[in-house]
Amino acid sequence: MWWGYRPKWAKGKAAQPINARVETVAASGYFNHAFAKQRCLIPADGWFEWLATETSRQPHYLTRTDREPITFAGIYAEREDGSLGCAILTEPARGSAAEVHDRMPLILDDASLAPWLDPDLTDRETIRNVVRHLDASLIEHWAVSRAVNRPGKDENAGLINSA
Repeated sequence: MWWGYRPKWAKGKAAQPINARVETVAASGYFNHAFAKQRCLIPADGWFEWLATETSRQPHYLTRTDREPITFAGIYAEREDGSLGCAILTEPARGSAAEVHDRMPLILDDASLAPWLDPDLTDRETIRNVVRHLDASLIEHWAVSRAVNRPGKDENAGLINSA
């Protein structure tokens, strides 16, 4: 699956967002079909956000306090070339994530994984009533190396361990 959502009917140079807002995904003509019928799970260890400082931007790594894997709520669509493309749903930042950024991925709690994938659940309110995000107290962050996101950096350079 490709990183970047663009349904096949949106040909050419249409946007390929990597995120979709939970506030508008069900009503947006670009995303509503995928929200109703093509939801997916995106596993991760954590994610990066950049905190503005007085002189620059400091990357932070956000993850679960217990280091268990996290699962982002996603949507997908078949692209014009027949491949699949996806986007992560985002919500207003909660808990310690709000210290770093105003938005965060919608991280599903374990009990919500099956309902999120249930193709029989298509109504926005029904989905909202059965799907829950991970408790914000389970998310923590710390500053990491500014080398994050720089092409050519050695993967084993310990990027998430220090600033």
